Amino acid sequence: QVQLVESGGGLVQAGGSLRLSCAVSGNIFSITVMGWYRQAPGKQRDLVANIISSGSTIYADSVKGRFTISRDNAKNTVYLQMNSLKPEDTAVYYCRITTGAQDYWGQGTQVTVSS
Repeated sequence: QVQLVESGGGLVQAGGSLRLSCAVSGNIFSITVMGWYRQAPGKQRDLVANIISSGSTIYADSVKGRFTISRDNAKNTVYLQMNSLKPEDTAVYYCRITTGAQDYWGQGTQVTVSS
């Protein structure tokens, strides 16, 4: 069974930083995409950032220049470094991986940015 466990969420003031981690366990032969999504109350779940197997990354326009997605293949972990946080970044952040054949989701970690 594949399991994704997020950590690093919490409460931070505007302008601060957090780093989210997502540790992947289980038998997975190949991961094609690792990414982060977020969902605020009353809103849909939106892509924040993806990193594909080649190392290429994509970001939502709202986080470009502030967030950085990275991975540690040896640790089977994907990270989201969040800098210059804004209240608008407040949401539950979800880790997602796909093998191409199946998607796997973490249970989410709350990020709250106060003014």
